[in-house]
Amino acid sequence: MRLQHILGLVRRCVEDYGMIQPGDRIAVGVSGGKDSLLVLTALAHLRRFFPAPFELEAITLDMGFGGADFSPLADYCAMLDVPFTLVPTNIGEIVFNIRREPHPCSLCANLRRGILCNSALERGCKKIALGHHMDDASETFLMSLLYEGRISCFKPVTWLDRKEVTLIRPLLYVAEEEAVRMAKHMPVVHNPCPANGYTKRQEAKELLRSLGHEGDNLPKLLFQAMQRYPLEGWGVE
Repeated sequence: MRLQHILGLVRRCVEDYGMIQPGDRIAVGVSGGKDSLLVLTALAHLRRFFPAPFELEAITLDMGFGGADFSPLADYCAMLDVPFTLVPTNIGEIVFNIRREPHPCSLCANLRRGILCNSALERGCKKIALGHHMDDASETFLMSLLYEGRISCFKPVTWLDRKEVTLIRPLLYVAEEEAVRMAKHMPVVHNPCPANGYTKRQEAKELLRSLGHEGDNLPKLLFQAMQRYPLEGWGVE
């Protein structure tokens, strides 16, 4: 029943922001974390009944940290009938050993996005689905406000003109707690990144938790504020 609830939220988000059109080939960036696995799972089920037919490809980037076993992801994709590709990279080496970035997340994200876009295009995919959920959006909004002094957030649908690729975020109506509950049903791969848990995003997450009281849902309130404002690209169709 929980998956059915998530599917309802994903379908509404996809329809509200016009994320999927007939004939789309969509690459799903699958890191192995709960969020990327959930968006893969949801879209794999959604394609069975969504009125606009679409195809899926799963792409996982091996960051080069070593020690990660991606075979469960391949098996899971086979069960979902989604083609799976593992792309080797040296992103970890570049970010932590060559560049020695004190704040590595920005460079890492840019490198990952570039390789993911190129890999998707090589497979005929002009859209990429990412696993950002409601809490991610609220945290990004808060980080932009507190650390950059601006009111901003990523868009539900983002056109990358340099790559001619569209990024979509079908999980935006799904709260992180839903992904946490679903994690036990998916082959989550441990994140070996040295910066995991020590980022500005983690600080924003903890700040939201500290500000809330029992029964509060601050991420949802911030999310609704972004839609009502609305931020550019956040107005519902």
